[in-house]
Amino acid sequence: MRPYGSPKTLEARRRKVIAFLEQNLSLHEIARRMGCHASSVLRWRDAWQAGGANALNAKPAPGRPSRLTSIQKKKLVGLLLQGALAHGYRTDLWTTQRIADLIGKRLGVTYHRNHVGKLLRQMGWSHQKPERRAVERDEAAIAEWKRSVWPKVKKTPRGWQPILSSSTNRASS
Repeated sequence: MRPYGSPKTLEARRRKVIAFLEQNLSLHEIARRMGCHASSVLRWRDAWQAGGANALNAKPAPGRPSRLTSIQKKKLVGLLLQGALAHGYRTDLWTTQRIADLIGKRLGVTYHRNHVGKLLRQMGWSHQKPERRAVERDEAAIAEWKRSVWPKVKKTPRGWQPILSSSTNRASS
């Protein structure tokens, strides 16, 4: 099982093992100090002896390559920056389904809408929600209402008070 850590962290771990090997420590002693198996130390030692220090370099993470090339990703960014209105949508809100459709129409690559979010995160974009506020919103009028009307209607000892001090439930008397 692959240990936790970034590729650079794991590479530093392998290089530390080589430093211990150069101190003529045994495989089992190095494994004990590093918290790994002696077979791992042996494997890293053999790689180092066969390929030198470069054999210990971090390798790229495995996984399916992206279906969009870097040029297509740059083109997608340009298309997204134009806005959804420029592409015939009624609102300027990008959804993953709209972006998936745009990628299919303009770039000729099909993406499921669930994977568009992953693609956008890889490209440095983040999830955004539009603010649901009216364009006609009057901040000064809202502040005045909160200062003058709200204390009169809110249910606190300083604001609204019941007319009778007795309970209104017959069963409680």
